[in-house]
Amino acid sequence: MDIQAYKTTTKLETFSYLPEMTTEQVKKQIAYMIRQGWNPGVEHTEIDNMMGAYWYMWKLPMFGEQSIDAVMAELESCRRENPEHLIRVVGYDNYAQCQGLAFVVYRGR
Repeated sequence: MDIQAYKTTTKLETFSYLPEMTTEQVKKQIAYMIRQGWNPGVEHTEIDNMMGAYWYMWKLPMFGEQSIDAVMAELESCRRENPEHLIRVVGYDNYAQCQGLAFVVYRGR
């Protein structure tokens, strides 16, 4: 897989130096998150605010969610409502009280 330099000089989250992930790759990352016991959450923000400290939460984190398809459905719902926004999935680690994983899924239009 080739590393890409995007038009923006700002990089976002864990996988931002790689090409955009396929649906199957996103599902594998969500499956990893669930296996770790982390709670998935969906966040979004305007492109102009991408480096802001706070992104908007899309509903509450999905505490105890075990279904990859349920997380994917929430990502799609957020995308439909906010097509111009960057959208990321976050894995909240209850034990360490931090994010265990976060990556941008949709880069907006």
